[in-house]
Amino acid sequence: MVDHVGQVAGWNNARPRRDPGAWRPWPVRYATRLVLIDLIVLAWVVSGVQIAWFGFGTSDVEFRDMGRGALVLSYTVISVVIVAIWMLALTVYGTRGYREVGSGSGEYRLVADATVRVFGFVAIVAFLFRIDIARGYVLLAFPLGLVFLLLGRWLARQWLVAKRVAGHYMSRVVVAGSPANVAHVVSELGRSPQSGYRVVGVCVPHGERDASTDALVLGGLDDVPRSMRLSGADTVVIAGADDLSPDQVRELSWSLEPGREHLIVAPSLIDVGGPRIHTRPVAGLPLMHVEMPRYTGGKLVAKRGFDLIGSFLLICVLSPVIVAVMIAVATTSKGGIFYVQRRVGTGGREFSMFKFRSMVPGADAALSALLTAQGTDDRPLFKVRDDPRLTPIGEFLRNYSLDELPQLFNVFLGQMSLVGPRPQRAAELALYHGRDYRRLLLKPGISGLWQVSGRSDVAWEEAIRMDLYYVENWSLTGDVVVLWRTLRAVLNRAGAY
Repeated sequence: MVDHVGQVAGWNNARPRRDPGAWRPWPVRYATRLVLIDLIVLAWVVSGVQIAWFGFGTSDVEFRDMGRGALVLSYTVISVVIVAIWMLALTVYGTRGYREVGSGSGEYRLVADATVRVFGFVAIVAFLFRIDIARGYVLLAFPLGLVFLLLGRWLARQWLVAKRVAGHYMSRVVVAGSPANVAHVVSELGRSPQSGYRVVGVCVPHGERDASTDALVLGGLDDVPRSMRLSGADTVVIAGADDLSPDQVRELSWSLEPGREHLIVAPSLIDVGGPRIHTRPVAGLPLMHVEMPRYTGGKLVAKRGFDLIGSFLLICVLSPVIVAVMIAVATTSKGGIFYVQRRVGTGGREFSMFKFRSMVPGADAALSALLTAQGTDDRPLFKVRDDPRLTPIGEFLRNYSLDELPQLFNVFLGQMSLVGPRPQRAAELALYHGRDYRRLLLKPGISGLWQVSGRSDVAWEEAIRMDLYYVENWSLTGDVVVLWRTLRAVLNRAGAY
């Protein structure tokens, strides 16, 4: 076996010694920051609601102890108790766990779950012990607390992501497995630094370097424990596990330092969202159940309800903007206000999609020549950079996606969704291959994953990957996250053309 570990200059053969009192891993440091943020938010919200509801004077609540007497408590005491219980719930529900923070919606979902539990607990205790708490105080404190907790966590995440992009607050990872599986895991982790994993080296069969990855080869599969110690890694990712026997994996897990070194198994399964994955031990085997995506039933009814209510509210709120854009389009160029185009929707059925006109009349006739000149006529994403067909106000409408506003009526009519794969032309559909057709399993959306990840700057291969991920793993929580990211993408304007 080739020993590449010993060839790395400056390394020694001893496990790095850590002072238990001084060494604090990044999850502990970051969790401490979250504790302070949560405490400040809850103290500010609960005390603010108390002052808003009762003023600066003293207010009391009567506590009847099941008919055996009465006790009068200050609302200040009640507020302190609620904050303490709330903080405890956020800890018990693991909202600051390193597996949840940094990416995904799990952290926000746990915060909301803990808040709902605290609200229910307070309501039950108040009922059982006949504590006459003002309803307005409770009904204001918990929703506002949840909103500002989520805002605080979001701001903390932006700070964490910035740190991770700069190379801090990362888990140092050694990836072990076959060259092909290792290369895939290394590539995916490298594409997502915000997830918090930095590959410091790989271990492959026989310790031989493979052209499929540029990562440093630390040794063979039997060298994983020593490679972790010498590289200072705290996490080992087993890619596929095809080349490691069950006994080898078990012995590897035994060699790790509890609490400081971690084992992750990456199965040969990609683009599967967390809600579809369930694990349970059976006869000593950690079986992973993967739910197949469903496109019928209650989830789709809920999505339709969300779209219906959301589109109606957005039309009402944005109606002044819609009217202003109508006037601007009508007065700055010749032609109609709206642009109507046939697009392909669910199951390949066509529908008429509405947009505000941002190009000169007859612009569709020049599309083919422009795509050919641009060299993108062979991929199903018909977008033209520096489009000469735009009207004087067209570029502004495109930059801020104001030309898409009429699609809210498509959503209200049930032809589109607020979030989903973008609807494409029949000519684009003709360039599809195999898996691409799965985009048509859900309604097309005004916004989607690739629109909030670079918009038109995203290559078709990456765009289709994101759309397929959404189709396979969609959820209402994910839709809310995408809509929030849409606002940021629109204000950023990157990739809008």
